[in-house]
Parts: sequence; structure tokens; C-alpha cells
Amino acid sequence: MLPEEQELSRLELDQAQLEEQVVTAELERETEKTDIARFQRRYYETVGQLYVELDELLAGFTREKAKAKPEDVDAQAQAEASERQARKSAEEAGLIEAHPALPREIAPACKKAYRKAAQMMHPDRATTTQEIQRRTALMAKLNFAYESGNQQAIEKLMLEFGQDPEAIAGEDVASRIVKTIRRIAQLRRRLSEIQQELDTQKQSEIYQLKTSVEEAELMGGDPLGDLAQQLLRELSEQKIRLAMTS
Repeated sequence: MLPEEQELSRLELDQAQLEEQVVTAELERETEKTDIARFQRRYYETVGQLYVELDELLAGFTREKAKAKPEDVDAQAQAEASERQARKSAEEAGLIEAHPALPREIAPACKKAYRKAAQMMHPDRATTTQEIQRRTALMAKLNFAYESGNQQAIEKLMLEFGQDPEAIAGEDVASRIVKTIRRIAQLRRRLSEIQQELDTQKQSEIYQLKTSVEEAELMGGDPLGDLAQQLLRELSEQKIRLAMTS
């Protein structure tokens, strides 16, 4: 084997390894995204709705208190703050309610199909602007299908993708080396971008809450259930307070 052929072989091996790393990172990112969304809905259904009701009651209580003391600046400020919090809780609840319910768990077969499809149609495998755009649009559809747990849609997208127009056929070794080096650079950039996205996900408040809740549940606890009971008690107390001021 000629030296340039050995170099091409080495570069193609590096490319294949990076492609696998990118697909694995893409899969982890999409899985984390669906897990977070699933936890958000679970959190809302367990305690989020109670927070909405409690914030509305607190806003009502502070509103009545402010009406009774129009000259009290602190009471007016507290009423405005309570109103803002109540609106914020209601808006967040509306966003969650509007989001379609996610499947409880992504099936292994769906993950396998996603990995295969991503390896096939990832934009980093393209070298022309037109092909990059085509693959980017297909990857967006692929990610949506995966987040929905729709394996059939993933398989349909693979059929839609068709023959890989980027397949190398009859090119000289030097040109293939240049193309491979460029693809490796693309893959490294993409891998870095995905890792940054994953880091951002894991630094979010909802991810931290999800992690702490899951850790407590593994130890036999029920933090969301306990919190729901606490909120129910606070709601009962707040209703009594509001009734007494009416």
C-alpha cells in the first residue's frame, strides 16, 4: 500500500470514529430533551397545577390586603409581585398543557432506528450547500420523530433519504484525502456544538430538579408526592385566610 493510501485509510478510520461519536452525542442530546420534557409534564401534573392555584390565591389575598390599605406602599408592591407570579405560573402551565404528551419511554428499537438514520443522513456527511440543506431539513424531521417515539416515521424518512449522493465513486486518492480532512473538521465542530448543548441542558434548573427527584426516588422517597401534600395544606390554609378577609 502506498503512503498516501495508508494516510487515506487512517483518515477514513478517524472519520468513521468521529461519525459514531457525533451520532451517539446526538442520540444522548435528543434523549435528554425528551426525558426533560417528560419530567416537566409529570412535575406539572403532580405539583405544578397546585402551584398555579396557590399563586392565584396568594394574588387574591394580597390584592384584598392592598385594597384595604391603599396608602400602604409595601402592600401595593406585594400585590403587584403576587399578580406577576400568578401570571407567570399560568403562562408556564399553558405552555406545558399545549405541548403534546410524550411517550413514557423511547423504545430501544426506536433508538436503534434513530442511530441508523442519523448515520445515514447527517449534514456533516455532505459537501455541497444544496445537500447540506436537504440533510438538515431531514434531520429536523428525524429529531421530531424520535422525540415522539415514532419509529415508523423514522423508517419512512430513511426511505425518503434514498441513495446517498455523497458516496465516493472513482475519485483519486488525493481528492479523497482532502474531502476526508474537511469532513473530519466538520465532525469535530459538530461534536463540540452538541457537547455544549448537552452541558447547557444539564445546567438548567429543570434538569437539576429532575436529577434530585430521581435520586431521591431511587432511595425510596417520594419528593413530588410530599411536595404535593404540602401544597394542598397551604392551599387549604390560604383559602381560609382569603375567606376571612372577604
